[in-house]
Amino acid sequence: MRKILITPRSLTSAGHPAFDLLNEAGCQVIFSTPGKQPDESELMDLLPGCVGYLAGVETVSAKVLEAAKDLKVISRNGTGIDNIDMDAANRLGIQVCRTEGANARGVAELTVGLIFALVRAIPFSDAQLKNKQWERRKGIELENRTLGLIGCGEIGKRTALLAAGVGMKVIAFRRHPDPAFSPDNFSYVSLEDIFKRSDIISLQCPPLASGKPLIDKEALSKMKPGAYLVNTARASLVDPVAVRDALETGHLSGVAVDVFDQEPPVDYGMLSNSRVIATPHIGGFTTESVDRATTRAVENIINVLNQK
Repeated sequence: MRKILITPRSLTSAGHPAFDLLNEAGCQVIFSTPGKQPDESELMDLLPGCVGYLAGVETVSAKVLEAAKDLKVISRNGTGIDNIDMDAANRLGIQVCRTEGANARGVAELTVGLIFALVRAIPFSDAQLKNKQWERRKGIELENRTLGLIGCGEIGKRTALLAAGVGMKVIAFRRHPDPAFSPDNFSYVSLEDIFKRSDIISLQCPPLASGKPLIDKEALSKMKPGAYLVNTARASLVDPVAVRDALETGHLSGVAVDVFDQEPPVDYGMLSNSRVIATPHIGGFTTESVDRATTRAVENIINVLNQK
């Protein structure tokens, strides 16, 4: 039977009905360690002999791909493929598929939820009361505030519509703006304008090709004093030391983060700051997003294998 490796943490723990499609197509489904992101060593053990690979956000190195002599297709259950060595995949003739937009609603809703939590200090207030302390932080209202989106693909567009629904003005930077997307109270602007005009900035873009952070000391210095930052995209977009310093000086009022360089993170230092809200990469971790992404990822595998 044709072996298919499944590694996303949401799927190795609970499985999914879409895997029945693989069984019906004459495939044998195998899993990495349940609930754990596989490292290179585990992939080296499991991937050789597989023709298909439904991948999560784990690093997929050239070494791993070169060892997987039978591999025909990698299907991501999301949009990002920056974790995969694409040069090696292309060289080896391994097709890489994405499920664009499948988790867009889930990530957009989390983004807006984090914005509300930040500006009203909801986690802080909850923690204080549970610690039998009565301490309040004055918040701000979102109506007429400016949300700056860095990146405006499917996730950004959905975030923009949700934010506009509560009365926010939305500006967005995208290298190739979509002229067909022009809702009320929305406009495309330069990156400089995002930094200067936004009360809240949300990162919804892929990592920079250079590997350097987009939000560094220089970028932070251009932001409004008291601005908020939300990152539901990639950890490498942010310089953690510069952000920590901006929090300590009060230049940033708060930060929300759903993504980490290593998951679970090794360094929990900044997370101890009460003005930081952290979630364990749950942007696309909803029933609906998981269903859409898994079904499309499985269909991508079957379609590619049927063409080989």
